Amino acid sequence: MNKETKSVLPFDVFSQEFKTNPYPVYAHLRDHAPVYRTELPDGQGMWLITRYADVMSVMKDNRFVKDIRNALTKEEFEQIPRKPEVLEQFSQNMLDLDVPDHTRLRTLVHKAFTPRYIDQLHDRIEQIIDELLDTMEGEEEVDLIHSFAYPLPITVIAELLGIPPEDKNQFRAWSDDLVAGSGVLDLDDSQLAISVALAEYFRKLFAIRRNEPQDDLISALVQVEEQGDRLNESELLAMAVLLLIAGHETTVNLLGNGMLTLFQHPEQMEKLKGDLSLIPGAVEEMLRFSSPVEMATPRFTSEAVELNGTIIPRGEMVMLVLASANRDPEQFPNPEIMQIDRQENRHLAFGMGIHFCLGSPLARLEGQMAFTALLKRFPNLQLKVPVEELIWRSNLVLRGLEKLPVVLTDNMYKGL
Repeated sequence: MNKETKSVLPFDVFSQEFKTNPYPVYAHLRDHAPVYRTELPDGQGMWLITRYADVMSVMKDNRFVKDIRNALTKEEFEQIPRKPEVLEQFSQNMLDLDVPDHTRLRTLVHKAFTPRYIDQLHDRIEQIIDELLDTMEGEEEVDLIHSFAYPLPITVIAELLGIPPEDKNQFRAWSDDLVAGSGVLDLDDSQLAISVALAEYFRKLFAIRRNEPQDDLISALVQVEEQGDRLNESELLAMAVLLLIAGHETTVNLLGNGMLTLFQHPEQMEKLKGDLSLIPGAVEEMLRFSSPVEMATPRFTSEAVELNGTIIPRGEMVMLVLASANRDPEQFPNPEIMQIDRQENRHLAFGMGIHFCLGSPLARLEGQMAFTALLKRFPNLQLKVPVEELIWRSNLVLRGLEKLPVVLTDNMYKGL
């Protein structure tokens, strides 16, 4: 154990105080305990890796595995309480698997999730954005999360998957409930019931698309084949759930966190409004400065590993703190300063290596189009409440706001 670990004051990763501003704690960890062991409320230990170089190293190190079965002996694994069947099926997605299973699934999914799917979404995304902004137009104030940041990506991913429009709101509710809480602990009874309902819904949709394929991702996943290989029913289910949740939750946080960041840096807001061609770089800086994914999903040590002078025993859960790595001064000059025209911005918001986010091009496209349209339509958008009154969602992996109340003042369309 690193002797400097004792110098770290206790902190609660689920508290509002921490979620509101975790960066001072992360800076202290980078300086004094870059490989730090703490515990979850249920007593399960986890190691926080906070330096950019260490996070990059772990992402490339095959001793850190995503499937816990590859970290434990058969006897040890059998001692772990079994998850309900539906959760076992959900875990058969490429994010939670290692080579060669990960390679096989990613190859099959990538065959369906092609650039053509992303490119053809541009006009539809623009239409959805315009409709949402039209709805906001007549209001003096709105919750930007509820009115814009949530409905945009959930509509896009639902349509991409092939979810009927009338079921979109149900999917949003299911997804919200599933990501509530820690993000790594077992689901409660309500979330388990939602998981069962979601699984039943997707299985029915798979059957429909097998008989009546459409131009959507579910149909493509059902039909996709590579050298005689196909996704089985459990893999289909796991992939659909992963795409549903990962396909919109991170974008919600990109839009909400990004807008709040601009409110907190008015000089950068004005610079951006004065030159919207800076939007792509600004989105990258938002991803770095206020990362939508605070920590990567868990990895496990398949053997004892020494990292930065600290030994992590075999079978331990390891969390890569992307939000901390993205503010590491060893990688980013003046990391605590938000610069929309920052150069050499190799942030880790989408991960790195074989688990790099497959949907990153879609998230970037949605973010760039959303901020461009929002700042054009409402150039004088203002935050309605003090920053300290905002509530952050209590989730270990994701970092996002529950609400973002804004005032729509003197927008360019008033009086027309």
